[in-house]
Amino acid sequence: MDLKEIQNLIKFVAKSGASEVKLEMDDIKITIRTGSESDTTIVQQLPMQSAPVIQQQAPVASPPVAEAPAAPAKENGDDKYITIKSPIIGTFYRKPSPDKPVFVEVGTEIKEGDVLCVIEAMKLFNEIESEISGKIVKVLVDDSSPVEFDQPLFLVDPS
Repeated sequence: MDLKEIQNLIKFVAKSGASEVKLEMDDIKITIRTGSESDTTIVQQLPMQSAPVIQQQAPVASPPVAEAPAAPAKENGDDKYITIKSPIIGTFYRKPSPDKPVFVEVGTEIKEGDVLCVIEAMKLFNEIESEISGKIVKVLVDDSSPVEFDQPLFLVDPS
């Protein structure tokens, strides 16, 4: 089971309203709890001696995540812009490495599948790809900053 499948499972459980879901397969054990102060996901790799644990927390007040991590922005009159949100927790990087240029700047035209940034989680660098086409209007996170699940990263003008 890869990270995308785990993220989709978390979204599905959040939408379903279930308070707890446990999934056990040959090499992985996942427990997703909702309805407490925050949504918590625990992932354990079973065959290892010391199993790694991933915990993801989302704010209580936030509604369930939309089908895609892009949702309309409703603050400061930015109704026409779409917000691209973080699909995972980790450290946000605008560049693939320190000596390379940033993936996108304000004003950059993007299309579906373009890499927008990298989020490092547990020593894994996850490329975050755009699920929409448009123009970057604003970068909402500073480089090398920690980000939470579902935190807004970019504002995009889809027109």
